[in-house]
Amino acid sequence: MNQSNDVNIFFDKMRESLVDHSFVKLTLSKSVGSNKDFKNVYARLIEIKGNIQLSFTLRYATKDEVKNFDLENGIQQIKDWIGVQFLNADLFTTQEDVVLQLNKKRKARLFIKKPSIQTIPNIQHDRSKKRWLEVSNSLYLNEMGITNAAGNILKSGQKKFRQLNKYIEIIDSVLNNHPLPKHPKIVDMGSGKGYLTFALYDFLTRSKTINPTIVGIELREHLVSYCNDLAKQSNFKNLSFIAQDIMDFPADQMDMLIALHACDIATDLAIAKGIKANAEIIIVAPCCHKQIRKDMNCTNAMQSVLQHGILAERQAELLTDGIRSLLLEVHGYKTKVFEFISTEHTPKNVMIVATKSKPKPELLKQIAAIKKQFGITTHYLETLL
Repeated sequence: MNQSNDVNIFFDKMRESLVDHSFVKLTLSKSVGSNKDFKNVYARLIEIKGNIQLSFTLRYATKDEVKNFDLENGIQQIKDWIGVQFLNADLFTTQEDVVLQLNKKRKARLFIKKPSIQTIPNIQHDRSKKRWLEVSNSLYLNEMGITNAAGNILKSGQKKFRQLNKYIEIIDSVLNNHPLPKHPKIVDMGSGKGYLTFALYDFLTRSKTINPTIVGIELREHLVSYCNDLAKQSNFKNLSFIAQDIMDFPADQMDMLIALHACDIATDLAIAKGIKANAEIIIVAPCCHKQIRKDMNCTNAMQSVLQHGILAERQAELLTDGIRSLLLEVHGYKTKVFEFISTEHTPKNVMIVATKSKPKPELLKQIAAIKKQFGITTHYLETLL
């Protein structure tokens, strides 16, 4: 495309951010190219064997592809896409947000806004067999029976440690793509004994150079007392736990909402709290799916399949979490649903990660069609929103 002054300014801004190390990420959207399945592009910096590169995640309708370029070739690739495949480019730096918009005639407009992200993400890429948690001097891991006094992982704690490590790896990947502010507020609903809550606080304060305030919500008072005592012993000053029902917790401002293995509709309660609090990131690992299982009354060709209890249960799980994902997208989140950990650790291993994006109210028709097909009156999350 013929480059206008606004386009030139946009790329000047991008080069400046790469030089002064203020670059956070770049996204390309509003696809207009011949390949209709090519939806958008996300670009971030990575370091591979000492070399800084631009890593592009190309998002298609059914898959993601990752391509890495040196900085100059990466910038040229962005130039080749703008005006040909995409009409919108959003550059995020710690100094400012720069938005380039092209109309159908390829006339460009440039907008410069205050920075929405002030934290530089970790660009380290070489992570093979990495331990995300420091075990040698972690009081909480010792007190929880995962390590011994010398900091070695106990045989009985290996399964739990692998779960913690995988959880932190996922969190790191999410934050690299969607960074939190410098002082984020994080709420963990249904925190239980606090394994994951402590690991998250430890990782964020040690490795991500941010200062989070994390609150664990747990109904059982003896677990809350245990976790608060351990947080004090560990000198985790901004980690605390409250004995409260998820339903009663106020949906105030929060940057990240986590609910792992909250039973049945407790997951829906947590998701609704996160949406109403306008959380940037919502992460849930649902536990059981009784509400849809009881409500489902399929009368079409699937009825003969779902007469078998085990198949009906699995279908109910799929529908429950699928509709949760769609409702999150309706309310302005981009979602990914994937396996959290291997089924050898737990049969309930699905995780939904939702990051703030644009609302998609048009998906309500799809939700209605799915419910009708399987004879579902309502999904509990709908009633909360």
